[in-house]
Amino acid sequence: MNIIRKRSRTIRITGLLFIICSLLFSVSACSDFLEIEPQELIVLDKFWNEEADVENMVAGCYSTMQREAVISRMMAWGEFRSDNTVGGTGIENAKDLSNIFKENINASNSYAKWGDFYNVINRCNTILYYAPQVAQKDPNYTQSELLATEAEVKALRDLMYFYLIRTFRDVPYYTQPYLDDNQTMNLPATKFEVVLDSLIADLEAVQGNAVRRYPTNKTYYQQGRITQDAIHAMLADMYLWKRDYQKAIYYADLVIDAKTAAYQEELDKMSGSVSANDRMIDGYPLISDAMTTGNYYGNAFQTIFSRGASRESIFELVYSDNDQMLANSAVSYHYGNATTFPGDVRPADFLCTDVNDEVFSVFLSKNDARYYENLQSINGSRTLFGINKYTFRSTTVDLTKAEIQGSYGSPYVQNLCHANWIIYRLTDIMLLKAEALVELAPDSVSVADSLSNLNSAQGDLQSPYLEQAFSIVNTISKRSNCSSSSKDLDQANYSTKSLMRALVQEERQRELMFEGKRWYDLVRRSQRDDNTDYLVGCVSRKGGTGGAIASKLSRMEAIYWPYHIDEIKVNDQLLQNPAFGSGEDSSYERTK
Repeated sequence: MNIIRKRSRTIRITGLLFIICSLLFSVSACSDFLEIEPQELIVLDKFWNEEADVENMVAGCYSTMQREAVISRMMAWGEFRSDNTVGGTGIENAKDLSNIFKENINASNSYAKWGDFYNVINRCNTILYYAPQVAQKDPNYTQSELLATEAEVKALRDLMYFYLIRTFRDVPYYTQPYLDDNQTMNLPATKFEVVLDSLIADLEAVQGNAVRRYPTNKTYYQQGRITQDAIHAMLADMYLWKRDYQKAIYYADLVIDAKTAAYQEELDKMSGSVSANDRMIDGYPLISDAMTTGNYYGNAFQTIFSRGASRESIFELVYSDNDQMLANSAVSYHYGNATTFPGDVRPADFLCTDVNDEVFSVFLSKNDARYYENLQSINGSRTLFGINKYTFRSTTVDLTKAEIQGSYGSPYVQNLCHANWIIYRLTDIMLLKAEALVELAPDSVSVADSLSNLNSAQGDLQSPYLEQAFSIVNTISKRSNCSSSSKDLDQANYSTKSLMRALVQEERQRELMFEGKRWYDLVRRSQRDDNTDYLVGCVSRKGGTGGAIASKLSRMEAIYWPYHIDEIKVNDQLLQNPAFGSGEDSSYERTK
């Protein structure tokens, strides 16, 4: 009989050499996937027999993704090297994190460890191995349910790989479970492009089998589990990285159209007239940021980030508002809490002073509610701020004062943050589409004279690329503009492709600030330009050791992360990123 025990002490997992007991530590008979608790003893011979076993293992994938080790890396990999963030409270005691902000990263930095992502990958591979066998044993586990499981689990696996390749570029890629100690798992890194193509092919093959909508009584499932919309969002993102812009737009439109249709169904059910706050914005099902009275903003912010699982959400990691359940400790630690605010990460100084000093290098005016929603002044300071997004339960932008002010509810208690971590939401996908539209425009084209037309997914709407991209950005910007007068951007200020490209990049920074997107946006831009000039220009705005940072990031290899030294030691097939030393003596031993 095969018995797997969960050990009370932490099991250190290095690289791809996973111990199978780590796969099953969160299995339970609980019905809600948010309430999975560890079980001390699992008997394999009595486990993979019914649909509930599969469902519990799928729930374990989500619970593993919710853990601090994963979310911290989503934050560090996607945000901390960007121009958005610098070191905050106690950063001098957090050497590895401090070195990230200094671009002094080497192979010993703990944030370069990828084991927790491969843990999720191996869980997914294990489910895909056993689920078909369960379907043969359990007559209640239908073929359509099996296919839906496979679509969901492949999407989770592909999401983990997508994070890995955007962070490390080339990574070991495998789709078989590690079930036997005799299996050889010392695999060389597969090229970025090869992995990306494999992920796209994987998702395209299963997209039609994914759940489109969960029952309404499954409160958090629609946003907290992989759906067809989530897969289409991933495909839109992946095709943008592949530079297949037509396909990126196609899948972005599938998401936008599905979200629009779903909300239109809600509007049709409303009796009487629809209030101004419930109406779509320029035909998009965006949530109005204005409060009912019009004197206050923050409605969309509170709905999306404080309450979570909003109609704009596509996929987010859900944390139950229950202090007895798993909390979002990564946000509590890095962004701050009721005890320590700011956390060990805070906004870059130029972001904090942007509106007060009327520099407007990031935010376009003092009327952008996102400035007051994303950032929070420390004790009334005009220069020192903390990250408000995700850390406070409510935020209101007060327009009744002589100067616009943000007022903030209580922060989450230390290590009891219940804010959901958003992976994809609607405005993210809209802006990915806008980026693709801009790249499709000829280099010499302007908004005024563009003759290039784009057929929409329906085939009946044609619009110049730049004009359509501007319309998307304008809609998103207008939602957050709390001015009592005109809220529209001036199209004349963005008349060329280069100006529109900058507008889209800057709007993504404003809209998705501190959500783990910014560094990846800069890396994608560098890949497209085949140089790091734009990335370096942005990161240098943080000041401090900007010159040294610019020098380090001048190499394309340096915008990715090194393989951790432990991975190099256990996998002799890995060759270190040549921009980084070994981690032991700063040498370039075993680099390409």
